[in-house]
Amino acid sequence: MCEDQQGGLGRRALFVTGAAAALTLGGVSFASAAGGRPQTRTVRGTLPPGAPDFVYVPVEVPAGVRELKVAYTYDRPSVPAGTTGNALDIGVFDERGTDLGGRGFRGWSGGARTEFFIRADEATPGYLPGPVREGTWHIALGPYTVAPQGLSYEITVTLTYGEPGETFEPVYPPERAKGRGRAWYRGDCHLHSWHSDGRRTPAEIGELARAAGLDFINSSEHNTHAAHAHWADVAGDDLLVMLGEEITTRNGHVVALGTDPGTFVDWRYRARDNRFGRFARQVRRAGGLVVPAHPHATCIGCNWKFGFGEADAIEVWNGPYTPDDEVALADWDSMLVASVRDGRDWIPAMGSSDAHRAPDAVGSPQTVVLADDLTREAVQEGIRAGRSYIAESARLSLSFRASGGRGEHAGIGERLGVGRDTPVTVRLEVAGAPRCTVRFVTDQGVLHTSDPLPVSGAGTVEWRTTPSYAAYVRAELRHEAAAGPLPGPLAAFTNPIFLGRTG
Repeated sequence: MCEDQQGGLGRRALFVTGAAAALTLGGVSFASAAGGRPQTRTVRGTLPPGAPDFVYVPVEVPAGVRELKVAYTYDRPSVPAGTTGNALDIGVFDERGTDLGGRGFRGWSGGARTEFFIRADEATPGYLPGPVREGTWHIALGPYTVAPQGLSYEITVTLTYGEPGETFEPVYPPERAKGRGRAWYRGDCHLHSWHSDGRRTPAEIGELARAAGLDFINSSEHNTHAAHAHWADVAGDDLLVMLGEEITTRNGHVVALGTDPGTFVDWRYRARDNRFGRFARQVRRAGGLVVPAHPHATCIGCNWKFGFGEADAIEVWNGPYTPDDEVALADWDSMLVASVRDGRDWIPAMGSSDAHRAPDAVGSPQTVVLADDLTREAVQEGIRAGRSYIAESARLSLSFRASGGRGEHAGIGERLGVGRDTPVTVRLEVAGAPRCTVRFVTDQGVLHTSDPLPVSGAGTVEWRTTPSYAAYVRAELRHEAAAGPLPGPLAAFTNPIFLGRTG
């Protein structure tokens, strides 16, 4: 084995790269392919506390390389309680460079793997197969957290020489499935397979999605689009598979929902860098929706700090219902109140499972969307318009409408255009919610709470109001509270129906 020693950050000249808060270290070189034997180099270094978000290790790749393989380790010293330890993510960019939003991205596994390889015909999940071309590649290190003692790492790079072989040709899933025309379709838009930090294959996720009664799903791996080419065999007449990414920044996560196949969206920025808008626009140019995920999650780097000016929808309910979801729901409701007060557009809510591995339940919760057909475009239009409700499973279904005046009526995400003092009847019909309590929530707060539904789970709840009393009404179904005056956890909730004329 050949070995190159590399010291800490202070031992090599550093220079800022194109990405915000990133540094490039001295790299390693390989000889030509003479003899054809595999060649290995080892790089060692130490990152101090407060290291940049991203550190790049250049690798000079000669011509004639068939496979690039990278393995890495890092130390995990003991730290006091309440102090973060070491966590180091990894990925790679090819000879096209590391420019923010550029074309050089070849894969990212975060902290989910200790090694990866890339060949023309195949690559480790999370990485893009393709030729290993001559030039300067960059191993990207992301020191997610660094212990007070610093983070010492070791990277081993192995190049195997030979003919590259046949280049992988991606096949993507179709953009439509066999729908029922205009109907309610159930979906889960935030899922992880083994192409990022999940443990399930796309095929296993597809099987679980069908068992959960879903009509559509969205591929959303952390910081990579490598899974896009692995869903074609999962899709079918009964399941629409949309493609996207969970853009995982240090200041929050956002789901790119339903982008064009092969779309990569960069994540190497913070809120203070003022770059998120550029990539939100890229998502929309690629036909996708911008959906901030679990905005009040407590994990490091998960709390959303970019604001909601670019959001097409907000993931209010993420996985099993927890206190941070309750905070997200309340925050979203305050945004609805502000939109009514200021006459601004409103942002719909949605829910997804964020399932990674057993026992995470695919389709719990799920977003139920009124769409013109089971196509990418129609489902996205329904989500964007807020014609949707969120349910804990396919066992629960509901119908929510408002009517008044001369026979006018409106459904979820719509507006009932009647006069301020016109009597309005709000009606919720529900099935699959045993012993749940119905609450009607308005811009004035909770104005009606029902008795618990029967053990059959079916029932109808009506309430009468006027637009002057309630500018919007949305419904919540909650399980019985274990004790005390606080409401129980959500079983379902709807986007609002707006009451009254505009202008």
